[in-house]
Amino acid sequence: MRSRADKLGRMVSVVKLQLRLAEWQLVHLRQQEQSLQDEQEWLVGTLNEGKPPAGSSSESIARRLNRTSVGARAVKEQASRQVDQVRSETRRVKQLEEVAKAALADKLRYAEKRSLEEMTGTSLTVREWTPRPASRNKT
Repeated sequence: MRSRADKLGRMVSVVKLQLRLAEWQLVHLRQQEQSLQDEQEWLVGTLNEGKPPAGSSSESIARRLNRTSVGARAVKEQASRQVDQVRSETRRVKQLEEVAKAALADKLRYAEKRSLEEMTGTSLTVREWTPRPASRNKT
């Protein structure tokens, strides 16, 4: 009983760490997405001004804007998948916590039962190993 509850507790810890990692990855993707959007805004503003920065042409800025747009779409799709993964990990954590809670309750009930048996001297294993008194109705 004890071993199962301990193993489930460790599993909950690992799954929570996986959830934290998935959440961190999602935050990182959101930051990338924001960075790409900021760059797109800057590039569009530069194109709209009519005079590109020194060393750049309108065509090079347009190509860069195109690459940034493609990258932003890819990051947005990846972030969408990551959101699904975070939700899945969250459900998994909740389910595993319920199982671990039940196992811990079983462990505590078993320990309480053993303690009561030891106090009253009516342990099932002790009863099984002690010889039964002979029948008094012998003829």
